[in-house]
Amino acid sequence: MRKVSILLFVLTAFMPVIALAGAAEEANALVDRWAATFTANDAEAIVKLYTNDAVLLGTVSPIIADNAGSRRAYFSRLPGSGNKNVIGDRRTIAISDTAVLVTGFYDFTVMQGGKPVESAARFSMLLVKRGNDWLIAHHHSSARPKPRQ
Repeated sequence: MRKVSILLFVLTAFMPVIALAGAAEEANALVDRWAATFTANDAEAIVKLYTNDAVLLGTVSPIIADNAGSRRAYFSRLPGSGNKNVIGDRRTIAISDTAVLVTGFYDFTVMQGGKPVESAARFSMLLVKRGNDWLIAHHHSSARPKPRQ
């Protein structure tokens, strides 16, 4: 009986950690899906990765895109562009089993005049679970400063 009690205690004690680890893993899968969708140049699909009330501070946007229409307008240059995104180093903080913050670096390849132009950036995303789906509730992206010499 004592072994059963200890096992139940251990399982109960670590249950929140297991739940948070699962949330972090699922949220990071969404970050990877965002990059893959950007690279596929699918503007409509990328807009669907955000909550209805999400806030997007895009890398090259002068506005706060806080509705589906403004996010759709921001990504409207994407279809057929050949632009790509690769996620680099990132950090993940599981706030709860339904909210995860991911910050890190990503690199864009943007086609300009038929030639690829590399652009390093940094991002933060607040990902939330709504029902069974993970969605982006907040996304900030800005140019990544070059290292000091």
